[in-house]
Amino acid sequence: MTDDFRPDQAICSAKGCNNPATWALRWNNPKIHPPQRRKTWVACDAHRSSLADFLSARGFLREIEPFEGTDPPGGAAGKS
Repeated sequence: MTDDFRPDQAICSAKGCNNPATWALRWNNPKIHPPQRRKTWVACDAHRSSLADFLSARGFLREIEPFEGTDPPGGAAGKS
């Protein structure tokens, strides 16, 4: 994790995308994470559906919320 995280610079987790994050996709892998654990991918408007579909197909997606910019990258929000 980086100490200089700036929420206003959070970018979409989709590969190759550099658009600002507007959505937080909360997920966990039930095979390795306890039920209350949440990891976060952030998405721009253009990639919200494709990232949600990817997580849903694996049974990982738990909720989608507007991205508030409060989650640091590296296991929480961002490209993790």
